[in-house]
Formats: sequence, C-alpha cells, structure tokens
Amino acid sequence: MPFAYSYYLFTQSMKNLFLAAILISLSFTGFAQPTGGSGVTDDDLQLNTITTALPFMSITPDSRAGGMGDAGTALSPSSTSVYWNTSILSFSDQNSEISLSYTPWLRQLTNDIHLSYLSGYYKINKSHTIGGALRYFSLGEITFTDASGNVIRDDKPSEFELTGAYAFRLSNRTSLGINGKFAYSNLTGGLTVGGVNTKPGVVGAADISFTYYNDDAKIGKTDGVYTFATTINNIGNKVAYSELSSRDFIPMNLKIGNSFLANFDAYNKVTFSLDLQKLLVPTPPNFYWNGSEYIMTSGLDPDVGVINGMLQSFYDAPGNVVVDEDDVPIQDADGNFEVVKGTRFKEELSEINIAFGTEWWYNDVFAVRAGVFFESKNKGNRQFMNLGASLKYNMFAIDFSYLASLNGRQSPLANTLRFTVRLYLDQAGAGGE
Repeated sequence: MPFAYSYYLFTQSMKNLFLAAILISLSFTGFAQPTGGSGVTDDDLQLNTITTALPFMSITPDSRAGGMGDAGTALSPSSTSVYWNTSILSFSDQNSEISLSYTPWLRQLTNDIHLSYLSGYYKINKSHTIGGALRYFSLGEITFTDASGNVIRDDKPSEFELTGAYAFRLSNRTSLGINGKFAYSNLTGGLTVGGVNTKPGVVGAADISFTYYNDDAKIGKTDGVYTFATTINNIGNKVAYSELSSRDFIPMNLKIGNSFLANFDAYNKVTFSLDLQKLLVPTPPNFYWNGSEYIMTSGLDPDVGVINGMLQSFYDAPGNVVVDEDDVPIQDADGNFEVVKGTRFKEELSEINIAFGTEWWYNDVFAVRAGVFFESKNKGNRQFMNLGASLKYNMFAIDFSYLASLNGRQSPLANTLRFTVRLYLDQAGAGGE
C-alpha cells in the first residue's frame, strides 16, 4: 500500500477517535477542576505540597511513557512495565525483552546527576510471567562542609532500588501483578551532624497491579485494543535518616490508566493514553503560632502508620482556615477553627494529577509521541509537555523523549533528552508496540 494512501486512511479514520479521546480527556480534566457549587478556585487554596522520602522511586524511568506525559499505566506491554504496571506483562506478544534507560537530571546545572534503569521480563507460559528491574540514582559528587565552611570530605551520594516482578493471568482479559522491592538511600555517607549520626534509609516495599485487556475493542468502525489498569505503587515502611529524626513516608502512589490502541490499517497504529495519579500519603495539616506553641487548626495528624496513612490521604486535606483582619484563625463557640467552605473538597481534588499522551507507529518501524502532564499549582505545580520518538530495527529499538515546562517553572528534566534502548530476545519482538 503506498504511503500517501495509507496516510489518507489514517487521517480519515482518526476523526471519530480524536473526538472520543478529547471528550474523555475533558471529562477527567473537569473532575479535577473546581465544582460549580463550591465556587472555590485554585487561587483560593494555599500552597500545601506533599513531600516524601526517597522521591527517586517515583521518577519516570523510561522514554516511552516519558514522551507521553507520563501516562504509562495502561500502555501496551514492555520491559519498563515492571515500573508502570507489571500485570500487563501477561498480555505481551513477546516472550522476553530487556531495556536500559538513561535520564540526565538537572543537566542545566551539572552533568553528574542521573537516573539509570535496567529492566526485563520473561514469559514462562501464557499464565505466568516474571520480571525484574534495577534503578540507580546518582547525585554526583558533593562536598560536605561544617558550619564554618571548612571542608569535611567529598562524597558521592546515591540511591538504588531492586525489584522482582510476577504477573499472573486470571482470565483471557484480566491479570494481576505483584512487585517486591528493596531500596537503599545513602545521602550522607554516615556523616555526623550536630553530634547526631546519620544513616542510610532502607525500604522494603511492594506494588500491586490489575489489568483489563480487550483486544477486540472498537471505536466506531476502528478496531483496536482497550486497556484499563490500576496500580498501587511503593507500599512500604517509613524512613528515617537518623535515630532522632522523624520517619517519613515513601512515595506510595495510586494510578488509574486507560488507553486505546487504534489499528487503522497495516501501517498505522495510534495509542491514546490517560492516567489519573494520586499520592497515598497524608496531607500536611495547617498550624498557627499563638506566640508560645504551634496549634493545629485544620487537617489531621500525619504521624500515623502506613495503612492508616494511605486511607487518610483520601480525606485529610485541611483546606483554608478563616482568619480575621489580623490573620488570626477564627474559632467557633466550641473552640473549633472555621474552614472556608469548599476548600477541603477542592484541595482533595487538587491532589489528583492528570497525564495524557498519544503515540503513532508507522509500519512498526518508526513512532512519534506527545503528551502533557498537569499538577495543581497548590501541590507542586508540575505542568509540562513531552515529545518523543522511536526507531526499531529487527531485535533492537531506541526511544527518545524531551520535556518542556508549560508554566515557567523549570523541571529537573527541562530541555533534556533522555533515551531507552530495548533488546527483544525472540523473533516476535520485530512487531510494534
């Protein structure tokens, strides 16, 4: 089939699919925006970013999803699915694959900080798949000094994570996945600070994932593959870097993904992917200094256990406390602090991040990608656009991605090219994603 004709079919067939994808995207975007009844906007909320220990565990490691706005939960199977959604490996057409990803970090400031990610999987049979991954984050060379600026020593802080993965097919269209993880974070090299000995952070964690995979789906007259997937990542212990410091949550995360891969003809395939992502970590409460002590004015105590913290993350947003003309919180007759109506609910919604991406494959050889990621300005303000591309040749493939910030805030990955190299270990790997 001539390229011009295949391209014509491609553009004509995409009309219905684009309309459906836009409607879906707008509906989810609206879900994360102010509700008409509350009258509360982002400008009415205070900055209340949720922070965690070992944030490197949640950095997107691969260039495929990294070129699609980080909307990778429901993407078709690959070796980097060990990070995104292990359960989808049950539906892979390839028996095995390994990949190596490299992500420069803060490249505009330094050249020795980077994230490397090695991952792979092997299908034992139709029902059972195993996999694994190694993540390594180097923070480069750092010079430690005392309070007077005297050099103590040079060190190279680093963190790594080792993952074992298992996927089990429940039926022709459903699968479960389980990951076990060990993570080690050595940021200080055992340095003594103020008479307190520091220590590395050590984590044991797990991922749970589920996939519904329908390879007989249609949108209009277009055949394709619909995937629904959900994961809970990094369910693990809290971490402290010294005996005296408080223990912090690691980045436990809920992700819900949908994708549709449209097979327009023998040459053209397009995937639309949409993710909703939320940290399952308690939201910091509001405090007020009354001149002698800090008083919690709204929200809940975040010093809870792991399971309680995950559940609490769905209803603990503090909202905004009503204050008088002197910025003093107002209390009712019972001594409770008054919260601005609608701000708690709005803040809970603002903790949902939205990722949307598209991918076009031509002749299973060349691909281009684009995507956007949105995070509320009250929760970190990460808003960026991604571009990406891939080339395949026999058993080899290489993915590239590029990130551009949309709101003026510079991302650590801004204007940085990252890549993933893939090796398909069986002949089925010659096919497309």
